[in-house]
Amino acid sequence: MTGEALAWRGGGCHCGAVRFEARLADEIDAQTCTCSICRMVGFVHVIVPGSRFRLVQGADRLTTYTFNTQVAKHLFCSVCGVKSFYRPRSNPDGWSVNALCLDEETRPALRLSEFDGRNWEAHAAGLAHMSQEDA
Repeated sequence: MTGEALAWRGGGCHCGAVRFEARLADEIDAQTCTCSICRMVGFVHVIVPGSRFRLVQGADRLTTYTFNTQVAKHLFCSVCGVKSFYRPRSNPDGWSVNALCLDEETRPALRLSEFDGRNWEAHAAGLAHMSQEDA
């Protein structure tokens, strides 16, 4: 992504109680995932460094769900139940934003690929670089 202009882009949950911003290019890589939780909720991952994510409102409306290793922090709006972003196990120093929760009028173009989350342990290292500043 080096050299591409980045802009803060808003997003949020269905009811609007939770709002966030992510600093993204006009075209970005995003992953669909075949793991049990992502498959069930339809999460489309855009992993960003911590410095390129900010919670604008609704911290008091977030509820956390963890499972398995308890490292990933799945955050859901306690009002509408939407998971707009979370702290991924593969990138505990960054955030994974749900591309589908980005505001439509400013949503970047998505280059989609599938991530084999069913076999997470074998493939997770391929995501580790995504929360680095120059990724």
